[in-house]
Amino acid sequence: MSRVAAIDCGTNSIRLLVADVTVHEDGRKDLRDVHREMRIVRLGQGVDATGRLAPEALERTRAALVDYAMIAARRGVERVRMVATSATRDAANREDFFGMVRDTLGVDAEVITGDEEARLSFTGAVGDLAPEDGPFAVTDVGGGSTEVVVGTWDGAKADITAAHSADIGCVRLTERCLHDDPPTAEQVAESEKVARQVLDEAFARVDSSGVRTWVGVAGTVTTLAAIDQDLPEYDPQAIHLSQISQNCVEQIADRLLSMSHDERSAIGSLHPGRVDVIAGGAQVVKVLADEFAERAGVTTMTASEHDILDGIALSIS
Repeated sequence: MSRVAAIDCGTNSIRLLVADVTVHEDGRKDLRDVHREMRIVRLGQGVDATGRLAPEALERTRAALVDYAMIAARRGVERVRMVATSATRDAANREDFFGMVRDTLGVDAEVITGDEEARLSFTGAVGDLAPEDGPFAVTDVGGGSTEVVVGTWDGAKADITAAHSADIGCVRLTERCLHDDPPTAEQVAESEKVARQVLDEAFARVDSSGVRTWVGVAGTVTTLAAIDQDLPEYDPQAIHLSQISQNCVEQIADRLLSMSHDERSAIGSLHPGRVDVIAGGAQVVKVLADEFAERAGVTTMTASEHDILDGIALSIS
């Protein structure tokens, strides 16, 4: 058994998982949580427009990493892996980010490809599912990108058949289209058009026709699951492996897109850091739901609390 720390630094949030990983003789790996947390740092603030990471966004991320490094040390972590995704791939001043991570955490941040990001998400997402429910599609809706990956799972190993990273996410779509509070009907229509255009390319590259189970991961999806259950506060145990119908996804997305900032803030299960961008994320999920219904006849999404963070932890051992 080894104790590892996985850090996933995305466009909107940065997350930490400290876990014990046990590797069995047959190659199976068991993951036991020791500590898990998430902070909204909005690293990708303005990147889509300026091409640069904002100084205040870098400072928010540095502050979170200082605490994460302390937690890892106190928990006796043996190995750390930090993965950075869409925002740092796009930024002209990404070297400022890399140097800050190295100085703060003591390891280098890895900027992984979109395909590797998708594969790690898939591995983390399907671990609690029955192999016979496959083939699976896993979608990871982040701040700046959305990963779509299709594959199978035999209980020990994932076999990926296709994967694609699309340049659309809750922060990127919000900054591009949803400018008013609440957004105008024209802005909502434009956001759907943009999401469909980008995701059409993803589905053209990833054949989803044989998919039997669609799994959604990351904060946008799990927040929609919490809203679907009308949870008074965010509850990971209630959310994990819960299912949301296509109709409910559409209703929730339309509702969020019609609400003001203050109205969204009143939703008990919605993290304050997601209030500004959850409507954009919901629009992305709504389009995904339409695509899976049309292409695979799958009209239900399974929300998973296990995602790329778990995949990163498993990859260390």
